[in-house]
Amino acid sequence: MQLNPYGEYAVMLAASLANDWPADRDGIVARTYEFGMTAVYAPAAPTDVGRTRDVVDGWLEVVDAATAGHRAALLNRQMAAATAYPRLTDHDGGWHLHYRDDDQRLPQVLGAVIAVGTALHLTTRGMSRLGRCAAGAAPGDPCRNVVVDVTRNGRQRYCSVRCANRDGVRRHRARRAAVPHPAR
Repeated sequence: MQLNPYGEYAVMLAASLANDWPADRDGIVARTYEFGMTAVYAPAAPTDVGRTRDVVDGWLEVVDAATAGHRAALLNRQMAAATAYPRLTDHDGGWHLHYRDDDQRLPQVLGAVIAVGTALHLTTRGMSRLGRCAAGAAPGDPCRNVVVDVTRNGRQRYCSVRCANRDGVRRHRARRAAVPHPAR
């Protein structure tokens, strides 16, 4: 039984959009379907891409929040701005919850889904299970990708194996450089 249909996939969708912004509205919509959304969106508007980018940028403030309290306050503000009420729907043949009105545009739908999904993810898995790639903390490393920790042990720190390996090599070299080598 799945009780949290807006948790993991919604926060993973937000991270995907933040880490690799699509070229246009069609790319954004395709990404939502890729991550499991089955919604049919209201017709396109010229402001959809810019307003959807605003949603993702607001979500990045949650990612970068320094404390759990600040993160919660930001999410509460975002959920309050999503003025739709949760509702049951069967548009794709099975009853499920939507956290939006049927006539909302893409930015409003994603704003509600991402805020609620992130809140569910953080409250069920832990308030620290969202952040930036640890490789980005290294001097000179440009990685600022978002990491959504969905691991069982709650220790995911890198956005990819590549970043984890690169950071491991950097730390290894730093340790070797700190140890004096005997003269030969």
